[in-house]
Amino acid sequence: MNDGIKIGHLSLTSSNAGLRKTSSQEKSAAPLSFKEVLDRNVLKFSSHAQQRMEQRGISFKPETLTKIVDAIDQAATKGAKDSLVVYRDIAMIVNIPSRTVVTALEGSALKGNVFTQIDSAVIVS
Repeated sequence: MNDGIKIGHLSLTSSNAGLRKTSSQEKSAAPLSFKEVLDRNVLKFSSHAQQRMEQRGISFKPETLTKIVDAIDQAATKGAKDSLVVYRDIAMIVNIPSRTVVTALEGSALKGNVFTQIDSAVIVS
């Protein structure tokens, strides 16, 4: 990852991709960096989630994070509190009000699992 950044234990492949723009930012041409998105509390990862992601080799490209943030926004509009967010073979439990990924699983760890204490599920395409 010669052009990537690492924040906590989350590795990305590009440090300058736009993730989310607020209405005041839509007028400016410069996209937000991943660090700016995190600084604005758009998406957080608990220390447990960071640990699990590192152990399981899970990392996201900025455009993937955009899709995940959009899925969290959709869940929030429906009144969700704790959601299972699934992207390809990665599943995350996300606390919607705090916009925090609580834990993450991938691949074979998903098989045979029962997800409890969630009130919604969002499949990200």
